[in-house]
Amino acid sequence: IMSGGGGSPSGPDSRVETISRLAQWRIDTFGPCSYRRSDPFKLGIWNWYHSFLPLPNYHRSPIFHAPKSSKLVKFDRNTNRYLSVEKSRSVYVRLFPEPGRLAKEQPPLARFVLRVSWVGPPRRSSVSPVFEQLLRSSDDFVWQVDVMSHGRFTIDVEFLDLKIATNNGTESSSSIWPNEGMVQGVASKSTLGCLSRMLTESIHTDVTINTTDGVLKAHKSVLAACSPVFESMFIHDLKEKESSTIDIGDMCVESCSALLGFVYGTIRQEQFWKHRLALLAAANKYGLGEVKACCEESLLEDISSGNVLERLHVAWLYQLERLKKGCLAYLFVFGKIYDVRDEISGFFHHADRELTLEMFQEVLSVWKPI
Repeated sequence: IMSGGGGSPSGPDSRVETISRLAQWRIDTFGPCSYRRSDPFKLGIWNWYHSFLPLPNYHRSPIFHAPKSSKLVKFDRNTNRYLSVEKSRSVYVRLFPEPGRLAKEQPPLARFVLRVSWVGPPRRSSVSPVFEQLLRSSDDFVWQVDVMSHGRFTIDVEFLDLKIATNNGTESSSSIWPNEGMVQGVASKSTLGCLSRMLTESIHTDVTINTTDGVLKAHKSVLAACSPVFESMFIHDLKEKESSTIDIGDMCVESCSALLGFVYGTIRQEQFWKHRLALLAAANKYGLGEVKACCEESLLEDISSGNVLERLHVAWLYQLERLKKGCLAYLFVFGKIYDVRDEISGFFHHADRELTLEMFQEVLSVWKPI
Protein backbone atom coordinates (compact mmCIF):
# COMPACT_ATOMS: atom_id res chain seq x y z
CA ILE A 1 0.00 0.00 0.00
CA MET A 2 1.21 3.44 -0.80
CA SER A 3 2.01 5.65 2.13
CA GLY A 4 0.72 9.16 2.40
CA GLY A 5 -2.95 9.21 1.55
CA GLY A 6 -5.14 8.72 -1.50
CA GLY A 7 -7.89 6.15 -1.45
CA SER A 8 -11.59 6.48 -1.86
CA PRO A 9 -13.56 9.43 -0.50
CA SER A 10 -15.17 9.30 2.90
CA GLY A 11 -18.48 7.44 3.08
CA PRO A 12 -20.38 4.72 4.97
CA ASP A 13 -17.73 2.16 3.98
CA SER A 14 -15.01 4.36 5.46
CA ARG A 15 -16.40 4.80 8.95
CA VAL A 16 -14.78 2.89 11.82
CA GLU A 17 -16.83 2.21 14.95
CA THR A 18 -15.05 2.02 18.29
CA ILE A 19 -15.93 0.78 21.74
CA SER A 20 -13.53 0.40 24.63
CA ARG A 21 -10.28 -0.86 23.02
CA LEU A 22 -11.91 -2.34 19.92
CA ALA A 23 -12.16 -0.69 16.50
CA GLN A 24 -14.31 -2.26 13.76
CA TRP A 25 -14.33 -1.38 10.06
CA ARG A 26 -17.16 -2.86 7.95
CA ILE A 27 -16.65 -2.99 4.19
CA ASP A 28 -19.59 -3.88 1.95
CA THR A 29 -17.79 -4.04 -1.40
CA PHE A 30 -14.33 -3.59 -2.81
CA GLY A 31 -12.78 -3.69 -6.26
CA PRO A 32 -10.11 -6.13 -7.42
CA CYS A 33 -7.25 -3.64 -7.09
CA SER A 34 -8.68 -0.63 -5.25
CA TYR A 35 -6.82 0.96 -2.37
CA ARG A 36 -9.11 1.85 0.52
CA ARG A 37 -8.48 3.90 3.63
CA SER A 38 -10.78 4.37 6.58
CA ASP A 39 -11.84 7.58 8.21
CA PRO A 40 -9.72 8.45 11.26
CA PHE A 41 -10.80 6.90 14.55
CA LYS A 42 -9.66 7.77 18.08
CA LEU A 43 -8.17 5.25 20.49
CA GLY A 44 -5.89 6.30 23.29
CA ILE A 45 -4.38 9.71 22.57
CA TRP A 46 -3.94 9.06 18.84
CA ASN A 47 -6.11 9.19 15.75
CA TRP A 48 -5.71 6.00 13.70
CA TYR A 49 -6.29 4.81 10.15
CA HIS A 50 -6.94 1.40 8.61
CA SER A 51 -6.14 0.77 4.98
CA PHE A 52 -6.15 -2.26 2.71
CA LEU A 53 -5.30 -3.21 -0.86
CA PRO A 54 -6.68 -6.39 -2.47
CA LEU A 55 -4.15 -8.17 -4.69
CA PRO A 56 -5.04 -11.17 -6.94
CA ASN A 57 -3.44 -14.55 -6.40
CA TYR A 58 -4.45 -18.16 -6.98
CA HIS A 59 -5.63 -20.90 -4.66
CA ARG A 60 -5.15 -24.54 -5.51
CA SER A 61 -7.43 -27.31 -4.21
CA PRO A 62 -7.47 -31.04 -5.07
CA ILE A 63 -10.27 -32.57 -7.19
CA PHE A 64 -10.86 -36.24 -7.80
CA HIS A 65 -12.08 -36.17 -11.42
CA ALA A 66 -10.61 -34.01 -14.11
CA PRO A 67 -13.12 -32.03 -16.20
CA LYS A 68 -13.21 -32.55 -19.94
CA SER A 69 -11.46 -29.26 -20.61
CA SER A 70 -10.45 -26.48 -18.32
CA LYS A 71 -7.64 -23.99 -18.39
CA LEU A 72 -7.77 -23.80 -14.60
CA VAL A 73 -7.09 -27.49 -13.97
CA LYS A 74 -3.60 -28.93 -13.69
CA PHE A 75 -2.26 -32.37 -12.81
CA ASP A 76 0.12 -32.49 -9.85
CA ARG A 77 2.60 -35.34 -10.45
CA ASN A 78 3.79 -35.22 -6.82
CA THR A 79 0.36 -36.11 -5.43
CA ASN A 80 -1.09 -37.79 -8.54
CA ARG A 81 -4.11 -35.53 -8.30
CA TYR A 82 -5.72 -32.90 -10.41
CA LEU A 83 -5.71 -29.40 -8.88
CA SER A 84 -8.36 -26.78 -9.56
CA VAL A 85 -6.80 -23.33 -9.69
CA GLU A 86 -9.38 -20.88 -8.33
CA LYS A 87 -8.87 -17.15 -8.49
CA SER A 88 -8.86 -15.55 -5.01
CA ARG A 89 -7.35 -12.47 -3.42
CA SER A 90 -4.98 -11.37 -0.71
CA VAL A 91 -5.77 -8.32 1.36
CA TYR A 92 -2.89 -6.27 2.70
CA VAL A 93 -4.12 -4.65 5.90
CA ARG A 94 -2.31 -1.71 7.43
CA LEU A 95 -2.76 0.09 10.74
CA PHE A 96 -1.07 3.41 11.44
CA PRO A 97 -1.47 6.61 13.47
CA GLU A 98 -2.46 9.86 11.85
CA PRO A 99 0.67 11.54 10.45
CA GLY A 100 1.66 14.65 12.33
CA ARG A 101 3.52 16.05 15.29
CA LEU A 102 1.97 13.70 17.86
CA ALA A 103 2.94 10.55 15.95
CA LYS A 104 6.44 11.92 15.47
CA GLU A 105 7.13 13.13 19.01
CA GLN A 106 5.04 10.57 20.93
CA PRO A 107 4.79 7.51 18.67
CA PRO A 108 2.64 4.64 19.94
CA LEU A 109 4.10 1.30 20.91
CA ALA A 110 1.06 -0.90 20.37
CA ARG A 111 0.22 -4.50 21.24
CA PHE A 112 -2.80 -5.64 19.26
CA VAL A 113 -4.67 -8.43 17.47
CA LEU A 114 -6.38 -8.21 14.07
CA ARG A 115 -9.33 -10.25 12.85
CA VAL A 116 -10.81 -10.26 9.35
CA SER A 117 -14.29 -11.84 9.12
CA TRP A 118 -16.42 -12.62 6.05
CA VAL A 119 -20.20 -12.85 6.26
CA GLY A 120 -20.31 -15.87 3.97
CA PRO A 121 -21.89 -18.25 3.57
CA PRO A 122 -20.06 -19.87 5.15
CA ARG A 123 -18.91 -17.40 7.79
CA ARG A 124 -15.14 -17.36 7.96
CA SER A 125 -12.52 -15.42 9.85
CA SER A 126 -8.77 -15.06 10.00
CA VAL A 127 -7.05 -14.01 13.23
CA SER A 128 -3.57 -12.56 13.38
CA PRO A 129 -0.94 -13.38 15.99
CA VAL A 130 -0.39 -10.83 18.74
CA PHE A 131 1.65 -7.99 17.28
CA GLU A 132 3.75 -5.58 19.33
CA GLN A 133 5.14 -2.82 17.17
CA LEU A 134 6.23 0.78 17.10
CA LEU A 135 3.84 2.55 14.73
CA ARG A 136 4.85 5.91 13.30
CA SER A 137 3.71 5.74 9.68
CA SER A 138 1.77 3.57 7.24
CA ASP A 139 5.00 1.77 6.33
CA ASP A 140 5.57 0.30 9.80
CA PHE A 141 2.97 -2.47 9.76
CA VAL A 142 1.29 -4.68 7.16
CA TRP A 143 -0.60 -7.97 7.55
CA GLN A 144 -1.43 -10.16 4.55
CA VAL A 145 -4.70 -12.10 4.64
CA ASP A 146 -5.96 -14.53 1.98
CA VAL A 147 -9.57 -13.72 1.09
CA MET A 148 -11.47 -16.91 0.31
CA SER A 149 -14.98 -15.42 0.25
CA HIS A 150 -16.51 -12.53 -1.62
CA GLY A 151 -18.91 -9.90 -0.38
CA ARG A 152 -19.01 -8.03 2.89
CA PHE A 153 -16.31 -8.36 5.50
CA THR A 154 -15.12 -6.63 8.67
CA ILE A 155 -11.69 -5.78 10.00
CA ASP A 156 -11.37 -5.72 13.79
CA VAL A 157 -8.38 -4.45 15.71
CA GLU A 158 -8.29 -4.98 19.45
CA PHE A 159 -5.60 -3.04 21.29
CA LEU A 160 -4.23 -5.08 24.18
CA ASP A 161 -1.93 -2.27 25.30
CA LEU A 162 -0.76 1.17 24.20
CA LYS A 163 2.39 2.94 25.34
CA ILE A 164 4.21 6.11 24.35
CA ALA A 165 7.60 5.20 22.89
CA THR A 166 10.59 7.29 23.96
CA ASN A 167 14.24 7.58 22.91
CA ASN A 168 13.45 6.88 19.26
CA GLY A 169 11.43 3.82 20.13
CA THR A 170 14.04 2.02 22.21
CA GLU A 171 12.19 2.64 25.45
CA SER A 172 8.55 3.00 26.42
CA SER A 173 6.66 4.64 29.20
CA SER A 174 4.04 2.90 31.28
CA SER A 175 0.77 1.95 29.63
CA ILE A 176 -1.70 4.73 28.93
CA TRP A 177 -4.28 2.31 30.33
CA PRO A 178 -5.63 2.47 32.92
CA ASN A 179 -6.01 6.23 32.75
CA GLU A 180 -4.48 7.03 36.12
CA GLY A 181 -4.67 10.76 35.47
CA MET A 182 -8.43 10.57 34.99
CA VAL A 183 -8.92 8.43 38.10
CA GLN A 184 -6.73 10.67 40.23
CA GLY A 185 -8.44 13.77 38.85
CA VAL A 186 -11.90 12.48 39.74
CA ALA A 187 -10.71 11.31 43.17
CA SER A 188 -9.05 14.67 43.90
CA LYS A 189 -12.12 16.59 42.81
CA SER A 190 -14.32 14.40 44.98
CA THR A 191 -12.03 14.85 47.98
CA LEU A 192 -11.94 18.62 47.56
CA GLY A 193 -15.71 18.66 47.35
CA CYS A 194 -15.98 16.74 50.62
CA LEU A 195 -13.43 18.96 52.37
CA SER A 196 -15.24 22.05 51.13
CA ARG A 197 -18.50 20.84 52.65
CA MET A 198 -16.77 19.95 55.91
CA LEU A 199 -15.47 23.52 56.19
CA THR A 200 -18.41 25.57 54.88
CA GLU A 201 -21.07 23.50 56.68
CA SER A 202 -18.98 22.92 59.85
CA ILE A 203 -19.43 19.15 59.61
CA HIS A 204 -17.99 17.56 62.78
CA THR A 205 -15.64 20.47 63.46
CA ASP A 206 -13.62 19.96 66.63
CA VAL A 207 -11.39 23.04 66.99
CA THR A 208 -12.14 26.75 67.38
CA ILE A 209 -9.84 29.42 65.93
CA ASN A 210 -9.90 32.84 67.58
CA THR A 211 -8.73 35.70 65.35
CA THR A 212 -8.45 39.43 66.02
CA ASP A 213 -12.04 40.08 64.98
CA GLY A 214 -13.92 36.80 64.81
CA VAL A 215 -14.12 33.05 65.34
CA LEU A 216 -13.77 30.18 62.84
CA LYS A 217 -14.33 26.41 63.10
CA ALA A 218 -12.04 23.75 61.65
CA HIS A 219 -10.86 20.14 62.07
CA LYS A 220 -7.83 19.09 64.09
CA SER A 221 -6.99 16.24 61.72
CA VAL A 222 -6.94 18.49 58.64
CA LEU A 223 -4.82 21.17 60.33
CA ALA A 224 -2.42 18.59 61.76
CA ALA A 225 -2.01 16.90 58.37
CA CYS A 226 -0.92 20.12 56.65
CA SER A 227 1.13 21.79 59.39
CA PRO A 228 3.77 20.34 61.73
CA VAL A 229 3.14 23.24 64.12
CA PHE A 230 -0.57 22.47 64.41
CA GLU A 231 0.22 18.77 64.73
CA SER A 232 2.56 19.48 67.63
CA MET A 233 -0.17 21.52 69.36
CA PHE A 234 -2.58 18.57 69.31
CA ILE A 235 -0.05 15.86 70.19
CA HIS A 236 1.61 17.40 73.23
CA ASP A 237 -0.10 18.52 76.41
CA LEU A 238 -0.54 22.12 75.36
CA LYS A 239 -3.50 24.39 75.97
CA GLU A 240 -4.66 23.97 72.34
CA LYS A 241 -5.07 20.23 72.94
CA GLU A 242 -6.95 20.64 76.20
CA SER A 243 -9.25 23.47 75.13
CA SER A 244 -9.53 22.59 71.42
CA THR A 245 -8.87 26.26 70.76
CA ILE A 246 -6.18 28.03 68.72
CA ASP A 247 -5.49 31.71 69.23
CA ILE A 248 -4.21 33.44 66.08
CA GLY A 249 -3.80 36.99 67.29
CA ASP A 250 -2.01 38.31 64.22
CA MET A 251 -4.70 37.55 61.63
CA CYS A 252 -8.14 38.98 61.00
CA VAL A 253 -11.01 36.59 60.39
CA GLU A 254 -11.01 37.33 56.65
CA SER A 255 -7.31 36.49 56.23
CA CYS A 256 -7.62 33.40 58.41
CA SER A 257 -10.61 32.29 56.35
CA ALA A 258 -8.41 32.59 53.25
CA LEU A 259 -5.77 30.45 54.98
CA LEU A 260 -8.33 27.75 55.77
CA GLY A 261 -9.58 28.02 52.21
CA PHE A 262 -6.09 27.23 50.94
CA VAL A 263 -5.75 24.28 53.34
CA TYR A 264 -9.19 22.86 52.45
CA GLY A 265 -8.87 23.62 48.73
CA THR A 266 -11.72 26.15 48.52
CA ILE A 267 -9.79 29.42 48.14
CA ARG A 268 -10.69 31.70 45.23
CA GLN A 269 -8.08 33.50 43.14
CA GLU A 270 -9.19 36.99 44.16
CA GLN A 271 -9.22 35.90 47.80
CA PHE A 272 -5.67 34.61 47.54
CA TRP A 273 -4.50 37.76 45.74
CA LYS A 274 -5.96 40.04 48.39
CA HIS A 275 -4.50 38.20 51.39
CA ARG A 276 -1.24 36.77 50.02
CA LEU A 277 1.02 38.80 52.35
CA ALA A 278 -0.96 37.64 55.38
CA LEU A 279 -0.94 34.10 53.98
CA LEU A 280 2.82 34.29 53.56
CA ALA A 281 3.29 35.31 57.18
CA ALA A 282 1.03 32.50 58.38
CA ALA A 283 2.71 29.96 56.10
CA ASN A 284 6.10 30.91 57.52
CA LYS A 285 4.80 30.72 61.10
CA TYR A 286 2.98 27.38 60.81
CA GLY A 287 5.28 25.56 58.38
CA LEU A 288 2.97 25.53 55.37
CA GLY A 289 5.54 25.00 52.64
CA GLU A 290 3.17 24.86 49.66
CA VAL A 291 1.37 28.02 50.73
CA LYS A 292 4.70 29.81 51.15
CA ALA A 293 5.95 28.75 47.71
CA CYS A 294 2.72 29.79 46.06
CA CYS A 295 2.84 33.22 47.70
CA GLU A 296 6.45 33.75 46.63
CA GLU A 297 5.62 32.86 43.03
CA SER A 298 2.68 35.25 43.04
CA LEU A 299 4.71 38.13 44.51
CA LEU A 300 7.34 37.60 41.81
CA GLU A 301 4.78 38.11 39.06
CA ASP A 302 3.90 41.76 39.72
CA ILE A 303 7.04 43.51 40.97
CA SER A 304 6.88 47.23 40.20
CA SER A 305 8.58 50.47 41.23
CA GLY A 306 5.76 51.02 43.69
CA ASN A 307 6.26 47.77 45.62
CA VAL A 308 9.80 46.54 44.92
CA LEU A 309 11.28 47.82 48.20
CA GLU A 310 8.43 46.30 50.20
CA ARG A 311 8.85 43.00 48.34
CA LEU A 312 12.59 43.06 49.00
CA HIS A 313 11.93 43.50 52.71
CA VAL A 314 9.39 40.65 52.66
CA ALA A 315 11.84 38.40 50.81
CA TRP A 316 14.53 39.11 53.39
CA LEU A 317 12.15 38.65 56.32
CA TYR A 318 10.83 35.25 55.17
CA GLN A 319 14.01 34.03 53.43
CA LEU A 320 12.51 33.95 49.95
CA GLU A 321 15.61 33.65 47.78
CA ARG A 322 13.91 33.81 44.38
CA LEU A 323 11.88 36.87 45.32
CA LYS A 324 14.98 38.58 46.72
CA LYS A 325 16.96 37.95 43.52
CA GLY A 326 14.05 39.19 41.44
CA CYS A 327 13.82 42.44 43.38
CA LEU A 328 17.58 43.06 43.24
CA ALA A 329 17.62 42.40 39.49
CA TYR A 330 14.67 44.76 39.02
CA LEU A 331 16.47 47.52 40.91
CA PHE A 332 20.03 47.17 39.63
CA VAL A 333 20.14 45.07 36.46
CA PHE A 334 17.13 46.84 34.93
CA GLY A 335 18.08 50.19 36.42
CA LYS A 336 14.84 50.85 38.32
CA ILE A 337 16.80 52.04 41.35
CA TYR A 338 16.47 55.55 39.90
CA ASP A 339 12.67 55.30 40.10
CA VAL A 340 12.77 54.81 43.89
CA ARG A 341 15.49 57.33 44.79
CA ASP A 342 13.06 59.22 47.04
CA GLU A 343 12.20 56.11 49.06
CA ILE A 344 15.60 54.44 49.16
CA SER A 345 17.05 56.49 52.03
CA GLY A 346 14.15 55.59 54.31
CA PHE A 347 14.49 51.95 53.28
CA PHE A 348 18.20 51.90 54.17
CA HIS A 349 17.40 53.52 57.51
CA HIS A 350 15.25 50.54 58.55
CA ALA A 351 16.79 47.74 56.47
CA ASP A 352 18.82 44.93 57.98
CA ARG A 353 22.55 45.53 57.78
CA GLU A 354 23.21 42.30 55.89
CA LEU A 355 20.56 43.17 53.32
CA THR A 356 22.14 46.59 52.80
CA LEU A 357 25.52 44.93 52.27
CA GLU A 358 24.02 42.51 49.75
CA MET A 359 22.45 45.40 47.84
CA PHE A 360 25.82 47.15 47.73
CA GLN A 361 27.46 43.98 46.37
CA GLU A 362 24.76 43.81 43.70
CA VAL A 363 25.63 47.37 42.66
CA LEU A 364 29.29 46.41 42.28
CA SER A 365 28.45 43.31 40.23
CA VAL A 366 26.46 45.25 37.64
CA TRP A 367 28.48 48.48 37.66
CA LYS A 368 30.51 49.02 34.49
CA PRO A 369 33.07 51.85 34.70
CA ILE A 370 33.24 54.16 31.71
